[in-house]
Amino acid sequence: MARKRETSGKREMTGKQAAAEQAGFDRRWHLAETPAEVDMTELEFAVMRTFESFGRWQSECLAGCIDFAASGPENALLHVIRMNDRPKSVKELARLMNRDDIPNIQYSLRKLIAAGLVERSGTARTGVSYSVTPLGHEVTETFAEIRRALLIAAIESVPGFADRLADATRTLNLLTGIYEEVSRVAATHRRPRDGWAT
Repeated sequence: MARKRETSGKREMTGKQAAAEQAGFDRRWHLAETPAEVDMTELEFAVMRTFESFGRWQSECLAGCIDFAASGPENALLHVIRMNDRPKSVKELARLMNRDDIPNIQYSLRKLIAAGLVERSGTARTGVSYSVTPLGHEVTETFAEIRRALLIAAIESVPGFADRLADATRTLNLLTGIYEEVSRVAATHRRPRDGWAT
């Protein structure tokens, strides 16, 4: 039998949640039983949907600059390589993007190199680094122009959105730290599979 969770810390349902339930919506499920869990799960789903939309936007915007099929993360990698116009190692790219999937990053780097957007320099002994080529510089500049014309213009048309963006950035940065910490705790204290049941 699965271990029962403590429920004494439940907080009162918000007016918004109560109204949603009265309208026939039930946002509760196995990950979202208490109001706090419902709020957190709704945010997590919003982040997942935003990430997917962000990836589609990046791919479509890049397609407007060059005939090259790239995923959102590959496009993001290109721009992080270009950031501050200085070469970066794989380890630095992983740290800047909060990724630990080095083989996937290396695969993306090979694609970007094959497309003529990125070049590799150095050796295993001196240190390998990556930078954008003249074509990569041109493509990222064109990407920035399209981004200003479409995305930034859309954001600027929403009153007060700049303040909301700043708040969202602070919230997401805080959540990143929380997820990192609880991931560490979960990995440190992981029990055998049958240890979760009593």
